[in-house]
Amino acid sequence: MSKFTIATRESRLAMWQAEHVQAILTRMGHSVSILGMTTLGDQILDRALSQVGGKGLFVKELEVALEAGSADLAVHSLKDVPMELPEGFSLACVMEREDPRDAFVSPNYANLAALPQGAVVGTSSLRRMALLRALRPDLKIEPLRGNLDTRLRKLDEGQYDAIVLAAAGLKRLKLEARIRDIFEPEVMLPAAGQGALGIEVRSDGVDVTAAITPLIHQPTWLAVAAERAVSRAMGGSCSMPLAAYATLQGDVLTIHAAWGDIDHKLPLVRASATGPVTDQASAAALGQRVAEALKAGVLAQGGSLAHLDKAVVLGG
Repeated sequence: MSKFTIATRESRLAMWQAEHVQAILTRMGHSVSILGMTTLGDQILDRALSQVGGKGLFVKELEVALEAGSADLAVHSLKDVPMELPEGFSLACVMEREDPRDAFVSPNYANLAALPQGAVVGTSSLRRMALLRALRPDLKIEPLRGNLDTRLRKLDEGQYDAIVLAAAGLKRLKLEARIRDIFEPEVMLPAAGQGALGIEVRSDGVDVTAAITPLIHQPTWLAVAAERAVSRAMGGSCSMPLAAYATLQGDVLTIHAAWGDIDHKLPLVRASATGPVTDQASAAALGQRVAEALKAGVLAQGGSLAHLDKAVVLGG
């Protein structure tokens, strides 16, 4: 039996994720404690993440705890994990994915089509903003920050007519009843890694890496490896509206991606690819291929490399 400490954010959803991993490791015979932490991303709520450093703000303090030895592993929502980890850290496990789709949440309207013209929809995800504008350019998209409970409270207070959230978080917290409608991927393409949990460790953490190996879900890891490769190739920041979603059937992976212009001058650019994958490297290569197709699509629409440099990967 080994003793491990999990570092996690203190939001209700993050704690659920950490406790989920804790329960599995405990059943395997390990002794596991949880270290709750407040990250900079949790503290800065008055600005979009793309303006203050990106989603890496949700993981930096947890990495400090790993480096100091006060924690042995950190559990993250994978879509919050930067494409490149600092030296000395590694993504050692990707667990089986929950529902990767986005959810439409509203007290008064059944779905996006039912919203009246000019309705206010809350989201701070540049990806969701771009996709919502493509679907309903008449809507007023307003920023929405905070943990899941805070976002629902703001909706219930009447600040928005509807909000868009990850279905996975609502389902994990037994809040499925709040979901009025689900956006299928062909309508609103998910963010890279959405719905999946990733476990980060120190690169030299041999014991903890071995302990969490049974938690790996290889089909999910192959899918998200392709998705994250798209994001990495396009710049990997949360200041770019970029969506990427892959599915695996046998050993054949299909990936769809979309890129949006933050200046709203260019239309959405979409690309997809299908091919056999046997490992993370071949999955990432397929994602790289889609990213190159996206870049070509931007240029074909009259865009430039400057658009790509300042674009926002559709995250969140």
